[in-house]
Amino acid sequence: MDLGLKDRRALVTAASKGLGRACAEALIAEGAKVYISSRQPEATGREIGAAGWLASDVSKEDEPERLVGEAARVLGGLDIVIVNAGGPPPGTFQTTPLQAWEAGFQLTLLSAVRLVRAALPHLKQSDHGRIVFITSISVRQPIPNIVISNAMRAGVTGLAKTLAREFAPDGITVNCLAPDAILTDRLRDIARSRGVDPEEQITQAAKAAPMRRLGDPADFGAACAFLCSHQAGYITGQTLGIDGGSLLGVH
Repeated sequence: MDLGLKDRRALVTAASKGLGRACAEALIAEGAKVYISSRQPEATGREIGAAGWLASDVSKEDEPERLVGEAARVLGGLDIVIVNAGGPPPGTFQTTPLQAWEAGFQLTLLSAVRLVRAALPHLKQSDHGRIVFITSISVRQPIPNIVISNAMRAGVTGLAKTLAREFAPDGITVNCLAPDAILTDRLRDIARSRGVDPEEQITQAAKAAPMRRLGDPADFGAACAFLCSHQAGYITGQTLGIDGGSLLGVH
């Protein structure tokens, strides 16, 4: 199926590995021109055939505007923005210092606000405006030991739902992708924070998963490409779980 993404101009943040990289690769495979960012993006950019890249820390106040401006300059505009950020440090409420909350707010929620504010003028000029926020299944079912992520990604979900209604008259769709049980470095980091051997955690997680395997990042990237497609033009304000059936809730 042709997703109508050939020559569409996309910015993907935190794209050097994991889910961000998977989204960038899926868009490139569909013919999109993709600009990526991360703290060390060059190697990934060259490997996946990105149209450009910028080393950027989106938790810094001025970085989102600089990043969007550079991406739009290189690509000649923007049609798609994939808003991703590395996860805040693991921890419980009682073990998490206040300064970690501030850092998590800047990294996860406020960076999303700043990126969209900077990108909106470009998306309004497009006939194919798409915003996709990468969140987590924790927005529907909180995950133990990642209290900051649980709280901040829920905030991003509320932001996305609000923006979907506000931007609808401009033809811009706004959706979230909520992953769980996907094999990324984040899964290993959480295991280490719990004092668990990462490979043993991966083995046990795969056994416990409804499909008896963990998801591949490519599974996630394919869903991202679909939400950015022509066919998804009437889907907005939604959170799509990419979790292999792990979420038990009905909403």
